[in-house]
Amino acid sequence: MKYIDEFRNGTIAAGISKKIASLVEGHDRITIMEVCGSHTMSIYRYGLKNLLPPNLRLLSGPGCPVCVTSTSYIDTAIAMVQKTDSCLVSEKEVIITTFGDMMKVPGSSSSLEKERAKGASVAVVYSTLDALRLAEKHPDKQIVFLAIGFETTAPTIAASVIEAERRGLKNYFLLTAHKVMPPVMKALLKDKELNLDGFLCPAHVSAIIGSRSYEFIARDFHISCVIAGFEPLDILQGIYMLLEQIVRKDASVRIQYSRVAREEGNPTALFLLDRVFEPCDDEWRGLGLIPKSGLKLRNRYAWFDALTVFRISDFGFRINSEIRNPKSAFNGCICGDILRGIKIPSECKLFKKVCNPEHPVGACMVSNEGTCAAWYKYGET
Repeated sequence: MKYIDEFRNGTIAAGISKKIASLVEGHDRITIMEVCGSHTMSIYRYGLKNLLPPNLRLLSGPGCPVCVTSTSYIDTAIAMVQKTDSCLVSEKEVIITTFGDMMKVPGSSSSLEKERAKGASVAVVYSTLDALRLAEKHPDKQIVFLAIGFETTAPTIAASVIEAERRGLKNYFLLTAHKVMPPVMKALLKDKELNLDGFLCPAHVSAIIGSRSYEFIARDFHISCVIAGFEPLDILQGIYMLLEQIVRKDASVRIQYSRVAREEGNPTALFLLDRVFEPCDDEWRGLGLIPKSGLKLRNRYAWFDALTVFRISDFGFRINSEIRNPKSAFNGCICGDILRGIKIPSECKLFKKVCNPEHPVGACMVSNEGTCAAWYKYGET
């Protein structure tokens, strides 16, 4: 089958594996981090670590948007639909709309799934168009869409704001927690507990922002970057292209995923992002507050911002222990260290014993792209 089987050829994979082993033979340990949850799942699904030499180490980074969504953001969403006087946000009923993978993400004491079971108005949607239709259908209710994700999903959500304005909808709002990848990659490089030699850059994010967005990493930190696709041969070839740079000590940004990604990115998507959003400091679960790593609505669209429009006496976006000490464990969970690449799931005392996909303690087990979910589903490789 074209575009599937040709990227999953075992013979070719074995050949690339041998070239990788030959390239790093005799070298000290080399550490590469993939910063995309889809890469993580593919690596485990296809057992790619088994094809790599022992002196090559792959780490999973904070590339799962659900995993890095802060506890306080979940608390805020819950507060918006809790029907108590202290958390009343509007005279009209508030309906939270969200993609399904957010339902089980734990807040400080509950989750959206648990609150919906208690009667809270939480609707799972498949796109922002579903949320817009809900707003049109129920003008007597306030529809709040949980706007999370990286540069991949942000343009579509930006488009929903423009469409809502065009339709004259006054009851459609965003609770934004969009993240952007380059600033967190910079933060990881400044982490003294990490010692990285290269980044396997995310494919879909890079298709939006382009390879130029990573040039500062090669220039300022002398760390190699390769944008790779998600298929097994994409990843193996991307690793080989990284190692060529690392061995030569010639850091640059290269594109393996050339069938989609470009240096300049996607101009239409970037235009939408710039029109609707602007950079802001943002909180990452387990990593704390990272400068210019988030996106917030521009003043022109402030009336779509749920945080601006609504009032909650005890908003989740408060200075809590997670911000003061982002590396601290939550209920014994070490998701923060796993997202930073400092630890692996098997080092967590809760992994498989208490924490599993049916009863996740931490966000890394909730999402299908989470490192803990990958380890649980496919086992350690």
